[in-house]
Amino acid sequence: MANLIAFLTRVIAVVLVPSLVIFLSALPVTAQGSKSNYTFLIAAGFLCEPADYSTCPAAAKSANDDSYEMSGAGTFDAQDKSVKAAGTYSHKSPNGNVLETGVWTASELVSFDSYGIAPGAIKRQGMALGPAPFGPKRMPMPAGPMPTGGLAIFRIRLLPMLGASTTAVLQVNCALGEVPRERSVEGIRLVFEKGGNEFSGEVGGRVLFLSMQLEVSPPVKAAQPEAAPGLPEPPQN
Repeated sequence: MANLIAFLTRVIAVVLVPSLVIFLSALPVTAQGSKSNYTFLIAAGFLCEPADYSTCPAAAKSANDDSYEMSGAGTFDAQDKSVKAAGTYSHKSPNGNVLETGVWTASELVSFDSYGIAPGAIKRQGMALGPAPFGPKRMPMPAGPMPTGGLAIFRIRLLPMLGASTTAVLQVNCALGEVPRERSVEGIRLVFEKGGNEFSGEVGGRVLFLSMQLEVSPPVKAAQPEAAPGLPEPPQN
């Protein structure tokens, strides 16, 4: 048990906390000068509600009712398929016994299908994300991080506390925006590449994508100077 506690402490200190710092520090920063254009959370940070166990961790079940529970965070670029993400996981038996625990890292973004932005989707969490408000005489401002729905598929490596590492495909579905009917359930799915074990039943867990792209307003045209009173108009060419 002492070894397990020490391991999990290292996981939290070395893997999960830095990934959450990446996420939180990116919120007030625009996408300008940043390679990644999406940030995401999987059942972590402000997505978790202490009184609601369905929010964290995210879980997926197999046909045999054993499950994988996962949390994490990271960033990715949908164009060049680069990703930096990490988190923790637990493999549990149908009766809830922990069979394996460890960390996961993302090595590749296989694909990302955006459902579009969802302004105000997380204001209920007490965070003011989204575009700046418009006033009667204010010019449009660039948007900040914008809640976005979508389906991301990552190739990940699972590093258990004991035993060899394995690779799997992790599917993360955020049901915001224009969500297809067949993807209306939010959560994760996990398919192992060796052996093909599938955990395709979304049990629970809240996930979120944030688009870091700027919505830049068109340049304002400068007003032409008027001729001073009493002076002739300049000649027209």
